[in-house]
Amino acid sequence: MIEIPKPSFRTRLKHLFRKLVPVVKLEERADVQVKLRDASSPDFDFFLLVVISCIIATAGLLTNSAAVIIGAMLVAPLMSPIIGLGLASLTGDGRLLREAGISLGQGAGLAVLIAVVLTLGNRFLPFITLQEIPGEVFARTRPSPIDLLIALAGGMAAAYAMAQPSLSAALPGVAIATALMPPLCTIGVGVALGRWDVAGGALLLFITNAVTIAFAAMFIFFVLGFTPEREKGRRLPRSLVASALLTALLLIPLTGLSVYFVSQATENREINIVISEEIARLGGELVDSEITRSGETLQMTLTVRTTRSFTYEDVNNLQQAIAFDLQRPVAIVVNQVFAARLDPLVPPTFTSTPTPVTMTPTLTLTPTATLTPTPSNTPTPTFTATPSPTPSIARIANTNWRGAVLRQEPGGPSIGTLSEGTYVTVLYGYSIAEGLVWWQVQDSDGRVGWIPQIYLNIVTLTPSPTVPATRTSTPSP
Repeated sequence: MIEIPKPSFRTRLKHLFRKLVPVVKLEERADVQVKLRDASSPDFDFFLLVVISCIIATAGLLTNSAAVIIGAMLVAPLMSPIIGLGLASLTGDGRLLREAGISLGQGAGLAVLIAVVLTLGNRFLPFITLQEIPGEVFARTRPSPIDLLIALAGGMAAAYAMAQPSLSAALPGVAIATALMPPLCTIGVGVALGRWDVAGGALLLFITNAVTIAFAAMFIFFVLGFTPEREKGRRLPRSLVASALLTALLLIPLTGLSVYFVSQATENREINIVISEEIARLGGELVDSEITRSGETLQMTLTVRTTRSFTYEDVNNLQQAIAFDLQRPVAIVVNQVFAARLDPLVPPTFTSTPTPVTMTPTLTLTPTATLTPTPSNTPTPTFTATPSPTPSIARIANTNWRGAVLRQEPGGPSIGTLSEGTYVTVLYGYSIAEGLVWWQVQDSDGRVGWIPQIYLNIVTLTPSPTVPATRTSTPSP
């Protein structure tokens, strides 16, 4: 009796795996390869979608709109060439490898160029005001191992959805997750603004996504049986091993950047704690802080809410105290925001304000009896009223219809903006600051602040005619 040997554990595990994940049929594999070759060819449709998606993504980045960026991800056609590179590397399809590589390179270069042109055009024709780098741009300049993990999962999902026609509806979600077009547009924005740190971080993110997606697609196609017949006897194809090593190498810079950003964030948190404590000693409250590093020196721009005005000595002492606590050179600039502190448990104390009384001189004429008819040649006195100083009325002008900023003090924080043509009351405050003459004004809402004189046109009121009081002597009979 011949005893049939039992299959090994490895063989049983392989059979179980093939029951769960069956090999794709030869005809279906051919269809996938043809479909990827068509989607990866550098034709007019491909470049048109690149241009459209790049315009949408750049606009979304500059306006800091996540919804617009998601729309660009759905239109971008760059996923197909990357997956085509993975399949071509596994199967040895030289034509697909060449067409997918050309499409990816030309599409990426075109996207960067369009982003540069749009950003430079916005600088000369500022449809979008860029006071600082938008948050959506910064979000794509700090890649981490998490981004590699997302690209790995997204590439696997995209390759599996392409191999299984029934799952093609999942491709839009994969395109959103992997985000290939926004990093390319971020590179263009960084180049146009001269921010090479932004461009370099976005370039690393794009390379991470592209390499990881290609490896993930290659692995999924290998699992689904796309390996050519000449590679069947080997455990793992050489191209798959090489792609896995390249993906693993990307973990080195990504991990290094992550450690650097985490340490920097921890240091910034400790610095903010020190700044808040020192400002609290002066009776203020830290609202916002911007910290940059120039060598060993920390350059800080602090926004402080306070109920009193900080003096030069206060800011100098604050800088010395922060430098002593941190044990490193510090240069600070303080922006003050004045605020009134109101407590419902402490009712306000009302102080009576006397109403000023304006004394108007009254001329009383008393007739004097003259006994002798003596002609009188006494000149007739004329009394001219001198107006008491009252606030003037002025109109906002010369702002090119942008309006004038009403500030708490000359050159200080903004209270609001007064549009062209608005009438204000000019009070008695007068100052010279930042090379400008400032007047204290009050608007129709009762806000009192300061505006440069160049934006004020004094309105001259036409006085009503007044009859001077005269005294005429009459000769006695």
